Amino acid sequence: MAADWKFDKSLAWKHLTKQCSFGPRNPGSKGYNECKKYLTDEVKKYCDDVKTVDFKHIWSVTNRYVEMTNIIGEQNWKRAKTRILLIAHWDTRPTSDMDPDDDKTGLPIIGANDGASGVAVLLELMRVMKDRLPKDIGVQYLLTDGEDLGPDLSEMFLGAVNYSKNLPDPKPNYGILLDMIGDKDLRVPMEPNSLRFAGPLVKAFYQNAGKIGLSDTFPLVYGPTIEDDHICINEAGIPTIDLIDFDYAPWHTQADTVDKCSAESLHKIGIALESWLLVRPAFKISK
Repeated sequence: MAADWKFDKSLAWKHLTKQCSFGPRNPGSKGYNECKKYLTDEVKKYCDDVKTVDFKHIWSVTNRYVEMTNIIGEQNWKRAKTRILLIAHWDTRPTSDMDPDDDKTGLPIIGANDGASGVAVLLELMRVMKDRLPKDIGVQYLLTDGEDLGPDLSEMFLGAVNYSKNLPDPKPNYGILLDMIGDKDLRVPMEPNSLRFAGPLVKAFYQNAGKIGLSDTFPLVYGPTIEDDHICINEAGIPTIDLIDFDYAPWHTQADTVDKCSAESLHKIGIALESWLLVRPAFKISK
């Protein structure tokens, strides 16, 4: 069955390296503006409807507004019976607050894994699923901004919060978040907050991944509890799971660079999602 998958790891890898070629992509930076145009242009190639949602936040670091943008693309959304939200953040951390070198903690990160990896998978998935979704299935791709602004949790996940306060009508039936899924030694355990909010979806997704030979990548074991974009979206009434490998030493450091990532890892996530969209997309979570 693997021969049937259309997800191209080389194209996903190009999306990862292209994002990183712009440099750090924290809001307001040169790389941010260049990457926003690149991502918007790519989404327009594969989605029926594309929009950008601008919002702003008074940042405690500067006491000035930071302007940010969510990028949203849809495939078969309006006529679908089951609507699936797929999420990844495209911004990068403006500081390297976890760097072991104190002289580098104030520098913005490249975010090859923490940011670019999830977006790369979604961009390639858009191409793969264009005109290929089951007729009653719709997908909304949400590239969030302000996920990693910080410095603390009160100023993170800002794009997801904005989305949660302005849900589309009709709204998604459920969501799947990708974050930090590009590292070379990829292992994505079940995230406890995802189990708490959407346990049946976690288990069904992992079982499906196991059926296509990805049980080592998606082990049926508990991982660390994560605060991420999925929390506020769950609280807004959309059951959403977080696929994340948080066992990543370069997190929020200057070492989160392309050489720490792998096209094979992007491929594993990509075919897990491609398979899900073709085999189990109408999955329903009991109320």
